[in-house]
Amino acid sequence: MSATPTSADAPAQLRADARRNIGLILDAAESCLARDPDASMSDIAAAAGLGRVTIYGHFSSRGALIEAVVHRVLEAANAALNEVDLSGDPGEAFERLVDATWQVTLRSGNLIIAADKALPVTTVRQAHTGGLEERVRNLLHAGQRSRAFRSDFSADWLMATFHAVLHAAANEIDAGRLERADASRTITSTMLATLGYTPLPERAS
Repeated sequence: MSATPTSADAPAQLRADARRNIGLILDAAESCLARDPDASMSDIAAAAGLGRVTIYGHFSSRGALIEAVVHRVLEAANAALNEVDLSGDPGEAFERLVDATWQVTLRSGNLIIAADKALPVTTVRQAHTGGLEERVRNLLHAGQRSRAFRSDFSADWLMATFHAVLHAAANEIDAGRLERADASRTITSTMLATLGYTPLPERAS
């Protein structure tokens, strides 16, 4: 005869089940949205092996679920980008950062498109604040101080421009107007031109 959980054990079991279900939902959502930015809650529920009622019990809307997935992916991206060497010439460091950032973006597939479609621009931008945005901002400030980057634009404006260029590249790939293999180079060239990049004297030929 199976044991019946005590009243003290029941809440702990419910919490464990809830954590498990949330993990399944987030995994399924990330996978589905990476393939198809228009994946529905039903698609995600089927991939998670759960009912739609269970998903809505944890996430009030598709937008709320997408926002949670974005935050999780950005946390992983931030950890990965901690390994990027941002020392030396700011332009070369920026190129390394763009390449690493784009590799992370590629692993997320169409998630960036799903976020752009489902979430307000301010929500998407706020999700990037913290380590990810601070890393780029510090590099921009360093480039401006060394005069490798133009200083007549604020770092805030340059950050907004970088964010817009990344999202534009993702949308152009989705539309078939930009090859994935060309994206990192295109983003870097666009941003270095915007930054008015001048190599540091010791690096100039």
